Amino acid sequence: MGENIIYKIYEWYITRNLEPEKMPKHVAIIMDGNRRYSKLQGNIDVVKGHEIGVDTLEKVLDWSIELGIEIITAYAFSTENFNRPEHEVEGLMKLFVKNFKRLVTHEKIHKNQVRVKVVGRLELLPKDVKEAIFEAEEATAKYNKRLFNIAIGYDGRLEIIDSFKKIIKDVQAGNITIDDVDEDLVSKNLYTAGLDDPNLIIRTSGEERLSGFLLWQSSYSELYFCESLWPELRKVDFLRAMRSYQERERRFGV
Repeated sequence: MGENIIYKIYEWYITRNLEPEKMPKHVAIIMDGNRRYSKLQGNIDVVKGHEIGVDTLEKVLDWSIELGIEIITAYAFSTENFNRPEHEVEGLMKLFVKNFKRLVTHEKIHKNQVRVKVVGRLELLPKDVKEAIFEAEEATAKYNKRLFNIAIGYDGRLEIIDSFKKIIKDVQAGNITIDDVDEDLVSKNLYTAGLDDPNLIIRTSGEERLSGFLLWQSSYSELYFCESLWPELRKVDFLRAMRSYQERERRFGV
């Protein structure tokens, strides 16, 4: 009980010193540590660790809304994750179906006008997952106040390759010339086309790498690495990331 009070006071202290006008518009998150968390809890089923991670993501979305952050992009499942044990992959797919269907009628999603968007190679996903994604996107398509991006079947290198494939087809079709190819055109053909690049990327679990996440878009993103495993992420940890971001002098170049 005493520890909770201390954290509440600490949350209040950090929040009161944050400047709303300096809040990042777009925060991207690498949600790392679900599997390690499962092992540390006495080897509970790894799918249970991912399930708790979903609860954490919902909390982060709540905190983001409170702080006025407009865009959250969460790295939920990479193309490499398909190589994990069959039980884990099947469990994750069931979690995706369950939670995308929840988003269709989720009170907070509609109250706060959050548009749901999934980015990645969706053709790699099972039919029921794709259908659940479609339902969530359709149910929130009219909103433009906030955006909740979820990267599934995603790999940053493949995203860049796919972008260039689209451009090559346009060149071959005579719609554009090689001289038209520039950074802006590549960005317009990414999975995240039309979005501002992330101002801040957070990774949990103590690992300090991007693991193929938003490789093109992160050129000038600020990076924040947190020791907490994803299921254990506290509001204090998230607020610390915001404080760290606001204390930095952003440089767009060397």
